[in-house]
Amino acid sequence: MTRRRLLPIAVALLLAGGGAWWFLAGSAPPAEKRGPPPAPVLIAKAGLRDLPLTLELTGRAEAFESVSLKARVDGQVQEVMFTEGRHVAQGEVLLRLDPADYEARLRQAEAALARDQVQFVKAQADVERAISLKARGFVSDASIDTARATAAGAEATVKADQAALDLARLQLGYTTVRAPFDGIVGARLVFPGTAVKANDTTLAVVNRVRPIFVSFAVPEKYLPRLRTGMKGKGTAVTVSVPGDKTPMSGAIRFLDNAVDATTGTVQMKAQLANEGERLSPGQFVDVSLGIEALAQAVTVPNEAIQQGPIGDHAENQERRHQERRHHRPADAKLRKLHR
Repeated sequence: MTRRRLLPIAVALLLAGGGAWWFLAGSAPPAEKRGPPPAPVLIAKAGLRDLPLTLELTGRAEAFESVSLKARVDGQVQEVMFTEGRHVAQGEVLLRLDPADYEARLRQAEAALARDQVQFVKAQADVERAISLKARGFVSDASIDTARATAAGAEATVKADQAALDLARLQLGYTTVRAPFDGIVGARLVFPGTAVKANDTTLAVVNRVRPIFVSFAVPEKYLPRLRTGMKGKGTAVTVSVPGDKTPMSGAIRFLDNAVDATTGTVQMKAQLANEGERLSPGQFVDVSLGIEALAQAVTVPNEAIQQGPIGDHAENQERRHQERRHHRPADAKLRKLHR
């Protein structure tokens, strides 16, 4: 076959093939549009373990003992003998008032007692003399009665003088102000020359901080659990200071006998040894209060708890014949209680 005859045949075949391709492409269904790939997720296994439930609360440290020192007598400050902020021992002298006035009162009381004791001795002798004279018929019974009454009056005066002397000694002793217990003394609030009134002017504040109390409020709905725990092995309390990673352990020492109707909470106190005096009165602390222990509870990481229209939940992914994913409700209370 010559080249001139083959050329028309080749052109015809090309046209036929192109038409067929156009027909097939136009009649084929459009390709399925693919969406974005699914977001990757992390999967963690749920586990079974004994789960201690704790309440995370905010508390405040309180001094184990605290006293505002006040003068028990009127007077003028003579000397302040403590250094602010340092430890003091029980009975240590902290401050003195001018004792001159009370020393004079003491001497006056001593003199009055001595004078009236002499009068009492004389009255007793008069009674003995009257009895002797009555035996010889020189005096009447009325004279004896008078002598005895005088002696009784003198004895009462001596007792009153003794009481006045004791009071004078006490008042003189009150001019020396001592620490009532081991603790830390605060700032001085008076200075030499300051006039103070009895039971009115605060001289200084002494706090005992070893041990120390931590006070906190617990919602009333947890009272049944707390009472049950306190009757058993006790309720564990852990206290930590914000920024300090070393917790301190304590024990419950106080559960109030009434719920605050305004806040719906009950006040509690824990006692801590406070070694190293890490806590100071008035300081805010974080409190972890153990209220219950769940045996073999199903647990998941906190990060697995999600919030949505159905509330707090966790996604549960199962693999059997095919992969399935569904939601399981999560107990938000437990999540918030336990950290």
